[in-house]
Amino acid sequence: MLIQRPADIPSSEITPPTIYARRREFLQMTAALGVGAMLGVGMRPISATASTATKISSLQDSRFSTDEAPTSYEDITTYNNFYELDTGKSDPARNAHRLKTRPWTIVVDGECDAPGEIGIEDVLSGFTQEERIYRLRCVEAWAMVVPWVGFPLGALLKRFKPKSRAKYVAFETLYDPTQMPGQRRAVLDWPYVEGLRMDEAMHPLTILSTGLYGELLPGQNGAPLRLVVPWKYGFKSIKSIVRISFSEQQPPATWNLMQPNEYGFYANVNPEVDHPRWSQARHRMIGEGLFAKKRPTLLFNGYADQVASLYAGMDLTKFY
Repeated sequence: MLIQRPADIPSSEITPPTIYARRREFLQMTAALGVGAMLGVGMRPISATASTATKISSLQDSRFSTDEAPTSYEDITTYNNFYELDTGKSDPARNAHRLKTRPWTIVVDGECDAPGEIGIEDVLSGFTQEERIYRLRCVEAWAMVVPWVGFPLGALLKRFKPKSRAKYVAFETLYDPTQMPGQRRAVLDWPYVEGLRMDEAMHPLTILSTGLYGELLPGQNGAPLRLVVPWKYGFKSIKSIVRISFSEQQPPATWNLMQPNEYGFYANVNPEVDHPRWSQARHRMIGEGLFAKKRPTLLFNGYADQVASLYAGMDLTKFY
């Protein structure tokens, strides 16, 4: 599912489906002494490249990681969709230095017994050995393999004791036009919001990412905390999260509100459900070149063994 831009934005600026999943170019790691010190990461100069950066140490590989080789750091970080940092593909990289990720507080509220606020440093403390920060190399819908660094979302949610009537988890991105110049225009209804069903949110394959390629997450990738749901289309993976809310009702989701006939709430990768303007049955991987043979798109982006049971009995052409 390609993110469609409103009519006032030239069609040449719309993301082609083969490159939709490409992410942000690194410009700046602000205040890495917070989480960075805890993870064994030093400050990274703005001009540093991936090869000279200090890496996050002592990472364990997720059991869900793919065997496919990761997409290059350059490809992952130089072609971007992060409309808060503006709508051109190079704009997020150019504007990422505006985003100040320390201090950073996430509000957790709604249908839970222990609502509150939590700082980004505290987010990353208190995990069990099984829950701790790990490396998840997963195929991003559609077209790249990203070596994320993160932890299971459910490990954080459990701290706030969701009530039994909490059926969904809602997320909200930072709204601050002084830091996010894209929010100065009515391209979307700000702030960006998204949501998951509770069982999706608690699935161990759903992670909150704090880094990629073994280093802290760049601002243009959604620092300091972003969602990664590998079996869904990329617009579900909300960035720069400042609020997480437990809800009894299905929460609003930005692109579903904007174009509900194109962007369903579930957004599961499904080759049998075409976008209204193109087929989604095949795709080409980033870095393989425009003339490379397309590969079949797999149901749930190849994670059917892990997540298909979540949707047993559902009509996936209706709940797309």
